[in-house]
Amino acid sequence: MTRQRQLKSLIRSRMDRTGEKYMVARRHALNARPSSDYELRGGNDPETSACANAFANRGIDDPFTGQPISEGLVLGVGGGLGAGYILWEFNATKGTDRKVVTLGFRNQWQYPARWYAKVCQRLGVAVQIHETSSAAKARDLLDQALDDGIPAIAFVSTADLPYWHLPAEQSGWWGYPVTVYGIEGDRYLVDDRNTGRLTIGADDLAAARSRIPSYKNRLVVADPAASKLDEEQLVTGARAGLEEQLAHLSEKSASFSLPAFDKWSKLLTDTKNAKSWSKVFADGIGLVNALVSVGEQVDDWGLFGGSLRRLYAEFLDDAGQLIDIDLSESASAYMVAAERWLDVAAVCRSVPAVDEASRLSRLRRDAVERGDIGDETALKAAEGIAGVLDSTDPIGPDEMAELFSNLSEAINAAANAERDALETLRVAATF
Repeated sequence: MTRQRQLKSLIRSRMDRTGEKYMVARRHALNARPSSDYELRGGNDPETSACANAFANRGIDDPFTGQPISEGLVLGVGGGLGAGYILWEFNATKGTDRKVVTLGFRNQWQYPARWYAKVCQRLGVAVQIHETSSAAKARDLLDQALDDGIPAIAFVSTADLPYWHLPAEQSGWWGYPVTVYGIEGDRYLVDDRNTGRLTIGADDLAAARSRIPSYKNRLVVADPAASKLDEEQLVTGARAGLEEQLAHLSEKSASFSLPAFDKWSKLLTDTKNAKSWSKVFADGIGLVNALVSVGEQVDDWGLFGGSLRRLYAEFLDDAGQLIDIDLSESASAYMVAAERWLDVAAVCRSVPAVDEASRLSRLRRDAVERGDIGDETALKAAEGIAGVLDSTDPIGPDEMAELFSNLSEAINAAANAERDALETLRVAATF
């Protein structure tokens, strides 16, 4: 009886706020779950896992398997894989130069809000995407979603998440989404691919949400009205995702499609281009940091989920059953591409300082995965990384030339594996 009263109260409150009719508001309210019931499922990539985990904790199941929507399926429905390479150079204003390597491995990696909207539209899930310059309104929107029992996806500056213990100078350099699913006192409960309880103070979360101007206080609130997706819509969404990847990765863009990786490979051995690595890192300063960053983005243990090629192969196995096409050969080809990207990370780790920093970074990722109880270990790992980077001498010119040649060769092999996999998929996916 008490639960029925609580349910009716939630329904009436939602009706007053949204103007929905009783039965519509009731369907939404029935999907609401208390934070104590939230299941921490871990994950690979910040974007795809945030979406998959939020859906899973709203009871949104795959209608064919009865299981929660997988991270791979989210990736595939959202258009699958992407490609991108940018080397940012920030001129020194306080005595330090900053060179930041940005890699893109997911479709629309540079437009995450559009990607979320597309995934939800293809799955038939209602979604609201909020952005505001007001910290007070941003918190109100988050708290309202949590009051409704909806895990909300908040975009944050990664370096401003205190549990990663990243250098303060990296504040605002990059970010990704985390899922916020509850409040306890003045701390929020966070799902950042962790499997143990992880919390963040209200002020720290507000600072992280407001730090990056391009998505200041962005909040994604996916509010499904049913507990199962429509079978036909899921099949249509999988087809649309496959078609989009085939079209997108066939484009000639050297910034946002496969030619971006060819460009990167050439810039490693080019000695004339102003953006060549031999010129950008001529004095060796910042190179080790850049190599560590590449590993963080390419390898599965990094902050950002890796190349996603292995995850996409899992989607192809599922999608083949959905649309009744044998995509096993394509899945195998993308597993090969995943291995080639791991080879790129291995070349970066051929530098001893990078190898040690990478080992400590894996230790930090494992510690964060354990949640609050791993914080001391994460802090020590982060301090170790800083110590390695601060004490490492610049790489000499002869060693640098050999390193760039090996890295160029590995990236070229990965790019070729990408094209082979795409062509295998093009031949197989004849609808």
